[in-house]
Amino acid sequence: MIAKVFLIAALAAVAIAKPYEAPAPAAEAAASAQEEKYPPLPYEFGYETNDDHGTTTFRKETSDGKGKVQGSYGYKDHQGIERVVEYIADEHGYRAEIKTNEPGTESQNPADVLLHAEPIVIEEPKAYRAPAPAYSVPEPQYQAPQYQAPHYHAYEAPHYEGPHYEAPYYPRY
Repeated sequence: MIAKVFLIAALAAVAIAKPYEAPAPAAEAAASAQEEKYPPLPYEFGYETNDDHGTTTFRKETSDGKGKVQGSYGYKDHQGIERVVEYIADEHGYRAEIKTNEPGTESQNPADVLLHAEPIVIEEPKAYRAPAPAYSVPEPQYQAPQYQAPHYHAYEAPHYEGPHYEAPYYPRY
Protein backbone atom coordinates (compact mmCIF):
# COMPACT_ATOMS: atom_id res chain seq x y z
CA MET A 1 0.00 0.00 0.00
CA ILE A 2 2.76 2.42 0.94
CA ALA A 3 4.52 1.63 -2.32
CA LYS A 4 1.46 2.76 -4.25
CA VAL A 5 1.39 6.03 -2.33
CA PHE A 6 5.05 6.69 -3.14
CA LEU A 7 4.50 5.80 -6.80
CA ILE A 8 1.55 8.20 -7.12
CA ALA A 9 3.54 10.96 -5.36
CA ALA A 10 6.49 10.44 -7.72
CA LEU A 11 4.27 10.56 -10.79
CA ALA A 12 2.62 13.75 -9.54
CA ALA A 13 6.02 15.37 -8.96
CA VAL A 14 7.13 14.51 -12.50
CA ALA A 15 3.86 15.80 -13.98
CA ILE A 16 4.06 19.23 -12.33
CA ALA A 17 7.80 19.74 -12.81
CA LYS A 18 8.82 22.54 -15.19
CA PRO A 19 11.05 21.62 -18.14
CA TYR A 20 14.57 23.06 -18.12
CA GLU A 21 15.00 26.11 -20.32
CA ALA A 22 18.41 27.56 -21.04
CA PRO A 23 18.72 31.25 -20.29
CA ALA A 24 18.43 33.50 -23.30
CA PRO A 25 21.81 34.85 -24.44
CA ALA A 26 22.49 38.49 -23.76
CA ALA A 27 22.82 40.83 -26.72
CA GLU A 28 26.54 41.36 -26.00
CA ALA A 29 27.20 37.61 -25.96
CA ALA A 30 25.44 37.17 -29.31
CA ALA A 31 27.49 39.95 -30.89
CA SER A 32 30.81 38.55 -29.64
CA ALA A 33 29.88 35.00 -30.70
CA GLN A 34 30.44 35.88 -34.36
CA GLU A 35 33.29 33.81 -35.76
CA GLU A 36 36.28 35.87 -36.73
CA LYS A 37 37.58 35.07 -40.18
CA TYR A 38 41.29 35.24 -40.87
CA PRO A 39 42.98 35.21 -44.26
CA PRO A 40 44.82 31.97 -45.15
CA LEU A 41 48.48 31.86 -44.18
CA PRO A 42 51.23 30.09 -46.09
CA TYR A 43 52.48 26.90 -44.47
CA GLU A 44 54.71 23.91 -45.06
CA PHE A 45 54.96 20.61 -43.18
CA GLY A 46 56.09 17.06 -43.65
CA TYR A 47 57.00 13.83 -41.91
CA GLU A 48 58.49 10.41 -42.58
CA THR A 49 58.11 7.27 -40.47
CA ASN A 50 59.78 3.86 -40.46
CA ASP A 51 58.35 0.90 -38.57
CA ASP A 52 59.84 -2.38 -37.33
CA HIS A 53 58.56 -4.27 -40.39
CA GLY A 54 60.49 -2.18 -42.91
CA THR A 55 57.58 0.01 -44.03
CA THR A 56 58.23 3.70 -44.70
CA THR A 57 55.44 6.29 -44.93
CA PHE A 58 55.73 10.00 -45.67
CA ARG A 59 53.78 13.16 -46.32
CA LYS A 60 54.80 16.68 -47.46
CA GLU A 61 52.47 19.61 -48.06
CA THR A 62 52.82 23.32 -48.80
CA SER A 63 50.35 26.17 -49.22
CA ASP A 64 50.98 29.62 -50.74
CA GLY A 65 48.35 31.27 -48.52
CA LYS A 66 46.21 32.17 -51.54
CA GLY A 67 44.24 28.92 -51.80
CA LYS A 68 46.75 26.73 -53.63
CA VAL A 69 47.86 23.58 -51.81
CA GLN A 70 50.22 21.00 -53.21
CA GLY A 71 51.93 18.01 -51.72
CA SER A 72 52.64 14.31 -51.81
CA TYR A 73 52.25 11.26 -49.63
CA GLY A 74 53.08 7.59 -49.95
CA TYR A 75 54.63 4.44 -48.59
CA LYS A 76 57.11 1.70 -49.39
CA ASP A 77 57.01 -1.72 -47.74
CA HIS A 78 59.66 -4.38 -47.08
CA GLN A 79 58.86 -6.17 -50.36
CA GLY A 80 59.56 -3.04 -52.41
CA ILE A 81 55.92 -2.21 -53.13
CA GLU A 82 55.66 1.55 -53.41
CA ARG A 83 52.93 4.13 -53.95
CA VAL A 84 53.43 7.89 -54.25
CA VAL A 85 50.53 10.34 -54.69
CA GLU A 86 51.37 13.89 -55.82
CA TYR A 87 48.47 16.32 -55.68
CA ILE A 88 47.48 19.93 -56.28
CA ALA A 89 44.34 21.65 -55.00
CA ASP A 90 43.63 25.16 -56.32
CA GLU A 91 40.97 27.14 -58.11
CA HIS A 92 40.87 24.43 -60.81
CA GLY A 93 39.97 21.68 -58.30
CA TYR A 94 41.85 18.69 -56.94
CA ARG A 95 44.23 16.87 -59.28
CA ALA A 96 46.37 13.87 -58.37
CA GLU A 97 49.05 11.79 -60.02
CA ILE A 98 49.72 8.32 -58.62
CA LYS A 99 52.90 6.37 -59.22
CA THR A 100 52.92 2.74 -58.08
CA ASN A 101 54.41 -0.67 -58.67
CA GLU A 102 51.67 -2.56 -56.84
CA PRO A 103 50.83 -5.97 -58.35
CA GLY A 104 47.53 -6.04 -60.24
CA THR A 105 47.51 -2.34 -61.20
CA GLU A 106 47.60 -0.88 -64.68
CA SER A 107 48.06 2.63 -66.02
CA GLN A 108 44.75 4.45 -66.47
CA ASN A 109 43.26 7.88 -65.83
CA PRO A 110 39.93 7.66 -63.96
CA ALA A 111 38.28 10.81 -62.57
CA ASP A 112 41.06 13.20 -63.63
CA VAL A 113 43.69 11.16 -61.79
CA LEU A 114 46.81 10.11 -63.64
CA LEU A 115 47.83 6.59 -62.64
CA HIS A 116 51.28 5.37 -63.68
CA ALA A 117 51.52 1.67 -62.82
CA GLU A 118 54.61 -0.50 -63.17
CA PRO A 119 53.62 -3.65 -61.24
CA ILE A 120 56.31 -5.90 -59.83
CA VAL A 121 56.14 -9.65 -59.31
CA ILE A 122 56.29 -10.80 -55.72
CA GLU A 123 57.25 -14.37 -54.94
CA GLU A 124 54.63 -16.19 -52.94
CA PRO A 125 55.98 -17.42 -49.63
CA LYS A 126 56.76 -21.11 -49.63
CA ALA A 127 54.65 -23.35 -47.46
CA TYR A 128 56.40 -24.40 -44.29
CA ARG A 129 56.87 -28.09 -43.74
CA ALA A 130 57.76 -29.29 -40.30
CA PRO A 131 60.75 -31.63 -40.17
CA ALA A 132 60.14 -35.31 -39.54
CA PRO A 133 60.39 -36.24 -35.88
CA ALA A 134 63.87 -37.29 -34.86
CA TYR A 135 62.93 -39.58 -32.01
CA SER A 136 61.46 -43.04 -31.55
CA VAL A 137 58.64 -43.97 -29.29
CA PRO A 138 60.11 -45.78 -26.28
CA GLU A 139 58.73 -49.17 -25.36
CA PRO A 140 57.10 -49.23 -21.94
CA GLN A 141 59.22 -50.98 -19.37
CA TYR A 142 57.35 -52.14 -16.35
CA GLN A 143 56.99 -55.30 -14.32
CA ALA A 144 53.74 -57.02 -13.65
CA PRO A 145 52.53 -56.30 -10.14
CA GLN A 146 53.22 -58.92 -7.50
CA TYR A 147 50.66 -59.46 -4.76
CA GLN A 148 50.93 -61.50 -1.61
CA ALA A 149 48.05 -63.81 -0.81
CA PRO A 150 45.86 -62.43 1.95
CA HIS A 151 46.14 -63.97 5.39
CA TYR A 152 42.75 -64.86 6.89
CA HIS A 153 42.18 -65.65 10.57
CA ALA A 154 39.73 -68.37 11.51
CA TYR A 155 36.43 -66.93 12.60
CA GLU A 156 35.53 -67.40 16.20
CA ALA A 157 32.01 -66.65 17.27
CA PRO A 158 31.88 -64.26 20.18
CA HIS A 159 30.97 -65.67 23.56
CA TYR A 160 28.64 -63.66 25.74
CA GLU A 161 27.65 -64.37 29.28
CA GLY A 162 24.04 -63.90 30.18
CA PRO A 163 23.08 -61.06 32.51
CA HIS A 164 22.98 -61.64 36.23
CA TYR A 165 20.24 -59.77 38.02
CA GLU A 166 19.73 -59.73 41.68
CA ALA A 167 16.20 -60.25 42.86
CA PRO A 168 14.56 -56.97 43.69
CA TYR A 169 14.08 -56.13 47.32
CA TYR A 170 10.53 -55.33 48.32
CA PRO A 171 9.99 -54.26 51.89
CA ARG A 172 7.06 -55.77 53.73
CA TYR A 173 4.66 -53.60 55.60
